[in-house]
Amino acid sequence: MPFSVCFVCTGNICRSPMAESVFRARVDDAGLHGLVVVDSAGTGDWHEGEGADARTVDVLRANGYASGHVARQFRPSWFSRLDLVIALDRGHLRELRRLAPTAADTAKIRLLRSYDPAAGDDLDVPDPYYGGTDGFEECLGMVEAASEGLLAAVREAVEEAAV
Repeated sequence: MPFSVCFVCTGNICRSPMAESVFRARVDDAGLHGLVVVDSAGTGDWHEGEGADARTVDVLRANGYASGHVARQFRPSWFSRLDLVIALDRGHLRELRRLAPTAADTAKIRLLRSYDPAAGDDLDVPDPYYGGTDGFEECLGMVEAASEGLLAAVREAVEEAAV
């Protein structure tokens, strides 16, 4: 069974689809396609069924990432099929912990920037929704920086599971 990672932000139209696209590209580049499943969701249902924010799509495309996406809301029942649930900020982390049915499920939840040693104590990826393109570009930089450490952790988990 593939290792499964789900990125979670508020509405699943800005940060989490960006993280999903970037991480999927990292997984493919690392030759882990088929061994790792990547998706995303939001804590709320405000944008369910919609595509990613146009600014997210523009920034992803400008940086060479694919961006097909339909927003959806995270469901507690998903914990049973997920290996990692990656929150984009501390608010999402709190909400996901509240939704987790078991202690084992709570242990699957991590902040994305915790995988970036340069992040220090600033582990939130700011919501770019109410700003301009520069906020989306900043978000992409944070996502890319953290994706390297996350990929290393996921690769290690996949290798351990194969033994």
